[in-house]
Amino acid sequence: MPRVADHDARQGQITDAVQRLIVRHGLTAVTVARTASEAGVSVGLVQHYFTAKDEMLLATFTRVNERFTARVDELVNRGEAEGRTIAEMLRQALAELIPLDDPRRGEFLVRLAFADQAAHNSRLAAVQSQTLAVIRSRVSRAIANGTVCGEVAEGADATGQALRIVAFAEGLALHTHIDDAGTPESAVFAALDDQLGRVFTGTCRRGQSG
Repeated sequence: MPRVADHDARQGQITDAVQRLIVRHGLTAVTVARTASEAGVSVGLVQHYFTAKDEMLLATFTRVNERFTARVDELVNRGEAEGRTIAEMLRQALAELIPLDDPRRGEFLVRLAFADQAAHNSRLAAVQSQTLAVIRSRVSRAIANGTVCGEVAEGADATGQALRIVAFAEGLALHTHIDDAGTPESAVFAALDDQLGRVFTGTCRRGQSG
């Protein structure tokens, strides 16, 4: 068990270094030597964990996506415990995609860099596609649950609405990145509320009965 934990910690140390390099200098600046220097380890150690640069990049991309998913899971669990509406929890989850602070800004820059790289790398494209599918699926499930609960009108197209909502959130993330000063947090949440309000038009029946 300690060996597995050490292995994960070392990989995390290296992929965190890759992320920092991407945020500061872009994807083209990432090399095994620079990553080793950034992580404070030897080139040999980096090569021990990642036999090729592509493996290192793939692990970094995957790790960023896993961190996003873990945060969303935590938000949902906390929201359910606090009795929040599905719309409120979805609003918080979507905000994790938007570069509103340094951690999310760093993750956004990584996703942006890999979006370009994925156009020419089938393995990265597969991770990108899978990640998008998972996000859409979770939003679709939230809408379907909203229908059962009463927050969403009967007959709503959960899949179609999920596509629109996720695309809107990603577009909002890009606008925030390009024009940070002109896209304050208050405007971001107002835009999300407006978009979600088009789908989540009702009140949860469980809330009414409580």
